[in-house]
Amino acid sequence: MIENELDPEELYDEEPDDTEEGDELYEHHRIVVDRGQEQLRIDKFLQARLRNTSRNKVQDAIRAMAVEVNGTAVKPNYRVKPLDVITITLPEPPREGRVVPEEMTLDIRYEDAELLIVNKPAGLVVHPAYGHWQGTLVNGLAHHLANLPTGRNGEIRPGLVHRIDKDTSGLLVVGKTEFAMTHLSLQFFHHTIKRSYLALVWGTPPGPTGTITGHIGRSVRDRKVQAVYPGGEQGKPAVTHYEVLESFGPVTLVRCVLETGRTHQIRAHMQYLGHPLFSDATYGGDRIRVGQNNGTYRAFVENAFQLMPRQALHALSLGFVHPTSGEQQLFEAELPEDFAAVLEKWRAWAS
Repeated sequence: MIENELDPEELYDEEPDDTEEGDELYEHHRIVVDRGQEQLRIDKFLQARLRNTSRNKVQDAIRAMAVEVNGTAVKPNYRVKPLDVITITLPEPPREGRVVPEEMTLDIRYEDAELLIVNKPAGLVVHPAYGHWQGTLVNGLAHHLANLPTGRNGEIRPGLVHRIDKDTSGLLVVGKTEFAMTHLSLQFFHHTIKRSYLALVWGTPPGPTGTITGHIGRSVRDRKVQAVYPGGEQGKPAVTHYEVLESFGPVTLVRCVLETGRTHQIRAHMQYLGHPLFSDATYGGDRIRVGQNNGTYRAFVENAFQLMPRQALHALSLGFVHPTSGEQQLFEAELPEDFAAVLEKWRAWAS
């Protein structure tokens, strides 16, 4: 019996990338070995049981301690036994299709033999999809990392283990080897990746700090929008922690820390809390939500919308354990010009 903790609809979604902000690109499988199973090396057993999985990929997962039997990480020579419970976490298989490498300027903040950190500008789609086959971050990565294991054959999504929305700026980690991708995927699964975002929201969230919980899944009314289901009747568990950093009256700057990485998590959770992101057209933040909709204030807000015609969300920091050195890594990216300019505008208004 095989259980896969990723929803196939999300795994092979054909919507453009701007509907998939924050997704973590891994698969987690749980396999209960049959009663009549002969003892077989675990790498051979898993290669036969899992689609799109080579023996080398399984062995990389074992080296990354991403394969457990009955709750304990095992070595490649372990032989499966009847009724063993096997769990394995792997990078999501590349989507079908080929990527055209494109030379582009990438804001790479760090790179070594195993991984790189890229600071994605707002407006750049992460990977090719319907309506966005060229000019994406993956097209640029395919050119920059011509020998990437998952990119040699032009497969879609080379090296990515997570993604952020087209109109969200900030940091992404890219694995350059199968081992690095598997190691990072396991950290995402166990929620040990440390991610913080800066968001400008309408109104003032309750308290100096808080936690938003509630399953997130596709809205039954509009599949491009995510809805919060507090009773857990649909979607997947999602947890967002926030801290109020600076209040400007009608809007507030908050720092959000993700415990999970669901589609549109921060945007959906903040709207559910009653504080949608400033200038977020998808979740109702592109109109005045606090204050009178007239006079000089209306003109001021409309000018701010023009200054930042996207959701005010920036992936500020990214922390993880390096796959080979074992050291804790932490990277930060300063606010882009549009976000910084809008903050200064609101500071001036508030003063």
